[in-house]
Amino acid sequence: MVEVKWSPQAVEDFKGILEYIGKDSSLYAASFAEKILVAVESLSSNAERGRIVPEKKDPMIREIFLKKYRIIYRITADIVEIVTIIHGSRSNFKI
Repeated sequence: MVEVKWSPQAVEDFKGILEYIGKDSSLYAASFAEKILVAVESLSSNAERGRIVPEKKDPMIREIFLKKYRIIYRITADIVEIVTIIHGSRSNFKI
């Protein structure tokens, strides 16, 4: 198992998504937060399960999908870093 870390950008993305969803339903925001956390934590034991991010074409930069969101992460020897969480309609992001 490897350690999962969150970049500052990913933390901000996570908060922003939950804030946005929470405007309509705090219950749905809490439920979605739990789903994101479970999905991210699952990467500690299976980091290569996500697909390679098409825009980057780097086998160490991968993504998993949750509803309409892309959880983009980078694999290194001993950690998985959550880089950003973006809406699926977006294709511009920094790594």
